[in-house]
Amino acid sequence: MPLAMKPSEGGEIVPPRLAATVLLVRDRPQGLQVFMVVRHHKIEFASGALVFPGGKVDTEDRELAGGDDDRAARIAAIRETYEECGVLLADGAAPSTASFYERVREEKLKLALDALVPFAHWITPTILPKRFDTRFFIVTAPAEQTALHDGGEAVDSVWIEPARALVEGAQGRRTLLLPTKLNLEMLGRSATVAEALAAARLRKPVVIEPRATRTATGYRLSIPPDAGYGVQDYDV
Repeated sequence: MPLAMKPSEGGEIVPPRLAATVLLVRDRPQGLQVFMVVRHHKIEFASGALVFPGGKVDTEDRELAGGDDDRAARIAAIRETYEECGVLLADGAAPSTASFYERVREEKLKLALDALVPFAHWITPTILPKRFDTRFFIVTAPAEQTALHDGGEAVDSVWIEPARALVEGAQGRRTLLLPTKLNLEMLGRSATVAEALAAARLRKPVVIEPRATRTATGYRLSIPPDAGYGVQDYDV
């Protein structure tokens, strides 16, 4: 369960940047699958890790959201899903190579903001120099669109069952950050997309900002007992 714990040298606490990520899910005969991408090894944050598509909220996201953080996170989640895997979560979206905001302006697209169901909410520990306030959303993958990695920030992609991703992480074949691992475990409790969406709607995400304690071999991260993951302390 690798996690790059590189504390800020000066000990200062960096304010977290608002970010969003998407669990894009579909049903297959072998079970529920989620779309994941492999981050480029030269990217500073989570390099080489298997992650859900997502990224930072940018200025245009905030402008379109009218300054509302939840709406801005939803817009960023949709934009990042389009930019990283070519899937556009919007009514009547057709294949196109145009940029996200070009399409929003020119096609007057109605983004599927309400289709995004809150799944989790994580904030990077205060000891780290790069911090994010990340909203995780789950949504059904549009059947008529094909998800593919962008070849830039993401160098590979896979539709994968949560249990298989966890096994490959345990075997060292995949790099999984702690939030990714725990959210895969939570997702894996559902056998179908309908079950996963229903469970997410019933569960109000707890804001999780792990408390980091230095140990003899690394760090111990502690999360709230009511977060729903079953365990509170993780050695990384």
